[in-house]
Amino acid sequence: MSIHIMSAPCCWGVDDVKNPHLPHWTNVLSEASQAGYQGLELGPYGYMPLDIATVSAELDKNGLRIVAGTIFDDLVAPANGQNLLRQTHEICALIRQLPKLPTEEGQRFAAPYLVVMDWGHDERDYAAGHSDRAPRLSPEQWQTMVGHIRAIAELSWNTYGIRTVIHPHAGGYIEFADEIDQIMADIPHEVAGLCIDTGHSYYAGMDPSTWLRRYAHRIDYVHFKDIDRAAFDAVLAKRIRFFEACAEGVMCPIGQGSLDYDGIRQALADIGYQGYITVEQERDPRNKGSVMNDVKASRDFLKSVGFH
Repeated sequence: MSIHIMSAPCCWGVDDVKNPHLPHWTNVLSEASQAGYQGLELGPYGYMPLDIATVSAELDKNGLRIVAGTIFDDLVAPANGQNLLRQTHEICALIRQLPKLPTEEGQRFAAPYLVVMDWGHDERDYAAGHSDRAPRLSPEQWQTMVGHIRAIAELSWNTYGIRTVIHPHAGGYIEFADEIDQIMADIPHEVAGLCIDTGHSYYAGMDPSTWLRRYAHRIDYVHFKDIDRAAFDAVLAKRIRFFEACAEGVMCPIGQGSLDYDGIRQALADIGYQGYITVEQERDPRNKGSVMNDVKASRDFLKSVGFH
């Protein structure tokens, strides 16, 4: 396999740009480089500046490339449609101009990608990981979300040549098995791909290796996480939001948790996956003390089991 391991600002606790405790974006780039990563994601909209010269200079200074931008927002509300398209324009206009990562033989679409995640619903946030008690969208609401994702994907590809991938996310309206199956049925591969996240799969009660194989024909990009089982069991027993669970340490360095990375590596080999995988470990940004140890531990573990 020709697979390259990337990082993401969420490893530093960067998920909500309004959080006053976030590290400066230049510090994240510097530390990602020091930890041995070749590149990382842009992070949530509004975290890094959208100025090409500023971002390019800092990336070059640290020997980094951007593997993906993200839209992490309410994909359901009809009134949010124009905001989603504005974010698509601004993110894609930036990342398409940045120096590119190489494309590996067998990689379906060149990086960078646009990762699209639904977020912003209390009724689902408190039900993260609990399929049995998580409310589902009405058919009309679901079709509104499908329409928004299609519009994002068509704009990103037709205007900017950026591939959109749909990312099931704990606490959003695309999380559980039935929802993933439905969104894959409703949005064909010619419109958008799938980004399987091993940690979110496990959080939602699914085996990551099984789902990598199940949607091998749709997967264009992959995220890696690991989950501390004791912390996971503790947070599932509470009424708690997803990022509150992360602040309690539910995510841990790759190789130190419950996920079977030997099995995941075999699944990726079996499906012939090539290209880029991004490591994520969400945390409270005030818990920055262990970031460098954690991102290096994840990188070192993955190298030890055959990733590069």
